[in-house]
Amino acid sequence: RLLIPLYLVNHGLLAKPSLYLSDYFERNRASYYDALMRVRVSNDLIHWVRFFLSGVAETATKGRDVFRKILTLRTEVEHAVLSLGKRAPNARLMLNLLYRKPMVSATDIEVALSVSTPTANALIRDMENLGIVTEITGQQRGRVFAFDRYLSLFVS
Repeated sequence: RLLIPLYLVNHGLLAKPSLYLSDYFERNRASYYDALMRVRVSNDLIHWVRFFLSGVAETATKGRDVFRKILTLRTEVEHAVLSLGKRAPNARLMLNLLYRKPMVSATDIEVALSVSTPTANALIRDMENLGIVTEITGQQRGRVFAFDRYLSLFVS
């Protein structure tokens, strides 16, 4: 499972090992083991290759669809952030952080953006008001904020 994407990267067919085939194999477990058994018992490599390529095609299609949704979301939230006026530059930096780390605390924002605690909290409030982040702990201290719309794109 892991060697195949690495093989494709090594031969220049993928830029990065970005195909996650394990999900496809798990969802098609019986067919996966059947294909492996057919190779072992009757040397039917063609059946295995067809099964594998079906997985590559499905996984690549899902990846492309998620990527398109990310681009659409990015356009929407970037547009929303522009409404913040003078805080928009810091809000854009926070957005970049959220794409790298979609669950953040105020401290994460302070450190990553080199801003004060009040500025980090103001950014969080702005992002909450825009519907970009949601507080997920229900606590007053040590709160964590999630970029839910982004995270939900990765759940099938």
